[in-house]
Amino acid sequence: MPRLALALAALALLAVSADAQSRPRARDLGVPFEGTPGPLNGITDVAGVQVGHTTLISGSGPLVVGQGPVRTGVTAVLPRGRESNDPVFAAWFSLNGNGEMTGTTWIDESGFLEGPVLITNTHSVGVARDAVIQWMVRKYPGFQWALPVVAETWDGRLNDINGFHVRPEHVFAALDGAAGGPVTEGGVGGGTGMICHGFKGGIGTSSRTVAAAAGGYTVGVLVQCNYGGQRALRIAGVPVGQELTEPGVCLATDRPPVQEWMRTTPRCGQRISAVVEPRQEESGSIIIVVATDAPLLPHQLERLVKRTALGLGRHGSIASHYSGDIFVAFSTANPGAAVATGTPALTMLPNDRLDPLFTATVQATEEAVTNALVAAETMTGIDDLRAHALPHDRLREILARYNRLAPTTRE
Repeated sequence: MPRLALALAALALLAVSADAQSRPRARDLGVPFEGTPGPLNGITDVAGVQVGHTTLISGSGPLVVGQGPVRTGVTAVLPRGRESNDPVFAAWFSLNGNGEMTGTTWIDESGFLEGPVLITNTHSVGVARDAVIQWMVRKYPGFQWALPVVAETWDGRLNDINGFHVRPEHVFAALDGAAGGPVTEGGVGGGTGMICHGFKGGIGTSSRTVAAAAGGYTVGVLVQCNYGGQRALRIAGVPVGQELTEPGVCLATDRPPVQEWMRTTPRCGQRISAVVEPRQEESGSIIIVVATDAPLLPHQLERLVKRTALGLGRHGSIASHYSGDIFVAFSTANPGAAVATGTPALTMLPNDRLDPLFTATVQATEEAVTNALVAAETMTGIDDLRAHALPHDRLREILARYNRLAPTTRE
């Protein structure tokens, strides 16, 4: 990577790290949730898991393919951190398949996830896949082959997606910058240009710990949230989307957009009651990554990962025909299970003890999506399409009116 690119990537990662400490989260606003989160309330509460982002933002105004505006990036999740190439037991699930997650055939066949999980935009899956292989070749002695897991959601409403702005050096920066600790949420990394339930979306995370009597295990969830319609949005059981009458996605200019399909988008300042909610607000996707330290085998992880769909249902998702809702889960227990020689000794949790982990997965998924919405900031992208942040004051007001506002973590 050129020195200038390395310097810019390092500055971006430092800014991301600092920002992780300052952005509000759903609990800061008084959104009530069930269950007990881990210390960080994020996927990195599962020991060893690291997350890195590369965020690409440049340009404004009309779309010029190949030039911008650019609103995209890459997010990397490393199950055992950068220094380990030890596979983890894994499983995946497609709630609705209008999307892509590479490497899943080998997860089905082998039961293992071998290497990081990358999340980016739809048209950058190929470059991210190739780049992570290059990274693994350099990183791990004796490396021979890989079928990496790279997933996507479509950011073509805000980003010049056909300009192919994600490059190998951006993937390397996300992987090399991955760390434990607080995870930056909102419009960062692969979530930079994403829209969720008709508002600015992106990356969100949460975790749950189960009671000591149930094993004291941790479940962490990270989402790249780019799905759902505004009117369907429910938070803490409250029909928030129906209460917010101004469109969350709108055109901030009178100039006709370059792309014809955007011309039915309402102008900023209109009310939803005066326009038909555009079909584009029902399109999009969500990628969910579930990590746990519970000793689960692949068939049990398949059962676990399916429960994320119940968390999405709490938000009003119907898994639209236009949505790619694809999820992967892994367990950091049983290190060395993939050794090529000998007979590894494995541990597993009895099936009768899975219910607390199912509950934790549903709860953490619900909160991760809410955190993505709360952390995201208003963004204007191609052709001055504007995705508004979920308004915090209005959210609190609506929750209070429905008697659902909880004491905040900052009060």
